[in-house]
Amino acid sequence: MSEHDDQPVVVRTSAVDGQLTSYGDPAFSRFLRRAFLNSAGLDDDDLDRPIIGIAHTISDYTTCHRHMPQLVDAVRRGVLEAGGLPFSFPVPSLGEILMSPTTMLYRNLLALTVEELILAQPMDAVVLVGGCDKTIPAMLMGALSADTPAIVIAAGPMYSGNWRGQRLGACTDCRNLWARHRAGELDDDDITESRAQLAPTGGTCMVMGTASTMAILTEALGMALIGTATAPAPSGDRLRNGVAVGRRAVAIADEQLRPRSIVGEAAIRNALTTLVAIGGSTNAVIHLAAIAKRAGLSLSMLDELAEISRRTPLIVDCKPAGSGYLPDVHAAGGSGIIFKALVDLLDTEAPTVHGVSLGTVLSVQPAPPNWQRVVRSIDDPVGPVGGLAVLRGSLAPDGAVLKCSATNQALLLHTGPAAVFESPDDLAARIDDPALGLTPDHIVVVRNAGPIAAGMPEAGSAPIPRYLAQAGVTDMVRVSDARMSGTASGTVVLHVSPEAAAGGPLALVHDGDLITLDVAAGRLDLLVDDDVLAARKQDWVPPPPPERGWRRLHHLHVGSATEGADFDFC
Repeated sequence: MSEHDDQPVVVRTSAVDGQLTSYGDPAFSRFLRRAFLNSAGLDDDDLDRPIIGIAHTISDYTTCHRHMPQLVDAVRRGVLEAGGLPFSFPVPSLGEILMSPTTMLYRNLLALTVEELILAQPMDAVVLVGGCDKTIPAMLMGALSADTPAIVIAAGPMYSGNWRGQRLGACTDCRNLWARHRAGELDDDDITESRAQLAPTGGTCMVMGTASTMAILTEALGMALIGTATAPAPSGDRLRNGVAVGRRAVAIADEQLRPRSIVGEAAIRNALTTLVAIGGSTNAVIHLAAIAKRAGLSLSMLDELAEISRRTPLIVDCKPAGSGYLPDVHAAGGSGIIFKALVDLLDTEAPTVHGVSLGTVLSVQPAPPNWQRVVRSIDDPVGPVGGLAVLRGSLAPDGAVLKCSATNQALLLHTGPAAVFESPDDLAARIDDPALGLTPDHIVVVRNAGPIAAGMPEAGSAPIPRYLAQAGVTDMVRVSDARMSGTASGTVVLHVSPEAAAGGPLALVHDGDLITLDVAAGRLDLLVDDDVLAARKQDWVPPPPPERGWRRLHHLHVGSATEGADFDFC
């Protein structure tokens, strides 16, 4: 009998022995699992390491992520260096340009997939590698629901291009050039030639569109390492970021640092402050509302945004609210410099995936250097406070938003007659018809483009009628229950809630009805008597749900934009 026989038997445990396949015999399941992992060249020493999942959105359909295999390899290297075992796995890839009708229709599908795969597969922590507009929001939603230790690394922005001596970048310049084409300034050969320089490298749009906005806001939420959002996709900086994230993923597995312990009310308010300060995408308001709900928070997102916007100036000079591009922001110090400049407006006690508070991380971050003017101080901003406006009124009882920092300021107080389009398809078919007789004073109304009716496409920034564009008109007031791209600009009122398909007042607007936009008062009003609207409501018929599949599920269960457009059962 050995002297050690009376010692307790130590049973080696590993994440790989959790989340077992159900055969009615757990021991057999563990045996079989290790047999198949042995076939992949893994032995028990490998499997005793922390297992780090790497969820990624690599797809030929998402051209912005074409460099992502290198980034995933960098994350894997960081995991291995820190003593972990990486397991990468794909999740649905929502490329903004090659999906119909809109990637927003599938954001919740990606969120559900991320949640279910995190919970179904053995892992001690997960690295979320996304980039294009809906991917990072969806990954955060899924990770918060799963609440397994998680950390995010973004794909990174493209470098800018150059065409005929003009610096270009997707997709603000895509829209500007197309507007010039519609106005007759650029012919077919010109617009075709420009395409090759609008998206010259891999990466997400290099302006402050939704992708870059959400990458920076993920840091503000505490879910990404500070300073990793802005490095261009093709750069060595981006790969070094990936290695650092892989190393940190092993640490958060050991620390059991879970998303819901990071994303609290302070994190959401920090993200909203950052959103206004960077001139970020209005889409982020919807995503942050969904993220907050997945975190179990009950904030009124629009009320929080309105209060924060009143005290937060625009400090980043980047299109569409400014003139620069994300590589300029990175060269000026990147996201770390942005947070340092905002430190007096942020809750520095908020926790982060670094394992310490935001204030502790920023305490070693240098202040913005005097030589650069891309990221400014709050005392010397690019633009005034109030860059994002929240509107309510008889046309938007539950709220709407307007990006004031990228509008024609002369239209922020405007009353005009409505020109109503029943859907994005109706808009496309009729907007250029001279018989409509539209003038610059008209307010273009697009309805049945919200979450229920259409999955909420980016149809809110309706084009200026061709005949008005050719006469020099560059902006009009546009109102819809749709979204617009974060790369777009103009006096575009978005996310009108309740949406038309839910029976909101937007469904009752007729051609010629007067609408008043008063941004200073926070109002959007339909100037029609209540009894007239009540009579119209009697004739209104809601749109029928699709017959089957994902679109039927989405139609029946999606919530309003104000609430994050998430499913009621999530």
